[in-house]
Amino acid sequence: MNSEEISDAVETPAEDAATDAPAEENQVEETQETAAEADETEAPVEDPTSPAAIRKRLKGLPGRWYVLHTYAGYEKRVKQNLEIRTKSMNMEEYIFQVEVPMEEVFEVKRGERKLVTRVRMPGYALVRMNMDNEAWRTVQETQGVTGFVGNGRDPVALTEPEVIKMLTPVVEAEVAQELRSQGKPTKGQPAVVSVEFEVGENVILTTEPWVGMPATIDAVDAANQRLTVLMTLVGQETPVDLSFGQVKKAD
Repeated sequence: MNSEEISDAVETPAEDAATDAPAEENQVEETQETAAEADETEAPVEDPTSPAAIRKRLKGLPGRWYVLHTYAGYEKRVKQNLEIRTKSMNMEEYIFQVEVPMEEVFEVKRGERKLVTRVRMPGYALVRMNMDNEAWRTVQETQGVTGFVGNGRDPVALTEPEVIKMLTPVVEAEVAQELRSQGKPTKGQPAVVSVEFEVGENVILTTEPWVGMPATIDAVDAANQRLTVLMTLVGQETPVDLSFGQVKKAD
């Protein structure tokens, strides 16, 4: 064997090894990519309505959450009034968000079932704000607001668990609306409630001190068996919160 043949014999394995190296690297990369894809596929999707997801959504938001008392049946109007008032009084740096938690239920009237959206907490609204005297006055003097839940001029802010519990219906409604827009099924089934009264219906009060006085139904809370009726007191139309048992249908 001459020197050229010896040289070729020595160089061939090295060339083969060099040729095989990229192939092995490609196999390693493909294996890593496949494993990464498998991890992504197997990773569970977080429920956007879970406490952990809501906590993430709330993290870093300015202000604290407070509960407002409102006239029953005027919750959404209070939200609108306060949002307008906040802008008109240039209080956007103090009052950030107003929410009225809603829920979906199937109402049964005269044997017919209908899906409706209603206020989850009649007589209450939520506001996220930085509390000071001017911000307090802006909210307190908003039409339809009867006061803060808490200690008079020193309202008590909600704790994180309370905020999560109260805002869960808000997030659930947003998620349900998004799923419907995508043609996907929503989570869970709305409750079914029976309704004896209708908004706009005339009734007669059967409770003291208004026995026999006429009124008109302005809002119905079927789940809690309560009504908001409008009655005339001292020449003014006044909302009054009553139970189903405190009124009867007008003849």
